[in-house]
Amino acid sequence: MRTTVARVVMAGAFVLAAAAGARAAEESKGPPPAVDTAACLTCHDAAATGMKHTPHASLEKSCVSCHDAAKATEHMNGQMEGNNVPGPSLKKLSAENLDATCLQCHDKGHQANFAGGVHERRNVSCASCHSVHAPRSPKAQLKMATQSETCFSCHQSIRGKSLRTSHHPVREGRMECTSCHEPHDSTSPKMVNAAYVNEKCLECHTEKRGPFLWEHAPVRENCLNCHDPHGSNHDKMLVAKQPFLCQRCHLNTRHPGTLYDARNSVVGASLSGVSNRAAEHSCRNCHISIHGSNAPSGAYLGR
Repeated sequence: MRTTVARVVMAGAFVLAAAAGARAAEESKGPPPAVDTAACLTCHDAAATGMKHTPHASLEKSCVSCHDAAKATEHMNGQMEGNNVPGPSLKKLSAENLDATCLQCHDKGHQANFAGGVHERRNVSCASCHSVHAPRSPKAQLKMATQSETCFSCHQSIRGKSLRTSHHPVREGRMECTSCHEPHDSTSPKMVNAAYVNEKCLECHTEKRGPFLWEHAPVRENCLNCHDPHGSNHDKMLVAKQPFLCQRCHLNTRHPGTLYDARNSVVGASLSGVSNRAAEHSCRNCHISIHGSNAPSGAYLGR
């Protein structure tokens, strides 16, 4: 038993000694060599001009705040000697390493939760959306002139929905993607910048908040049961046209269960039951308080 304990102690001592040796070796290297930013501007004037009026231009170490100082020194010395030594470019870095470079400074607020999010898991790096040397947007140093253009460069299907007749005023510039989403945060589904979807919708649509005496279950559960927030060709951004929207759930309750389609309307081949299915009829003609009602007699959301 004593022999086993002694071996464990000796092994621990060896590990500590090795760690101390590695730390001493690292300290012996000293700080990275100083780099004169003015020397960088000799060749990279265009890159510096693009970031001239951005917060990055005022960084104490400027270029080497992001670019490796040792590689920058080696690159400059090689260039002066006529050797084509590669520079400390970040373009060849993996998304993970590039993000780590940016998060050295941008580690507060929502950026602190970037790790593990949808964007990081899909190898979307900071440079996928932002440009340090040549930003085109008036704020946030985006690669595109507007925030929506930046997002739509990847989210093409959402761009298509935004062009539909019924949509949030994103393309008109009165809303932005970040009005609802937080692209740097990984703590909520779909990166919605609220505790849950309904809470986000009710920030603007306060008249739908309630509480109501008579509630509509799918409304209370999720606004997306009936609405597509990115755009729709149906009124009020509905995911389907009425009355079929309601009939997805209410198919056999109190009213005729046959779907309101072209076969049983005034324009269809069959005119049976036309009185119950006139073309202009819709559930909301009667159930006007579809989001909820406080009327004592509004159990069926009729008032």
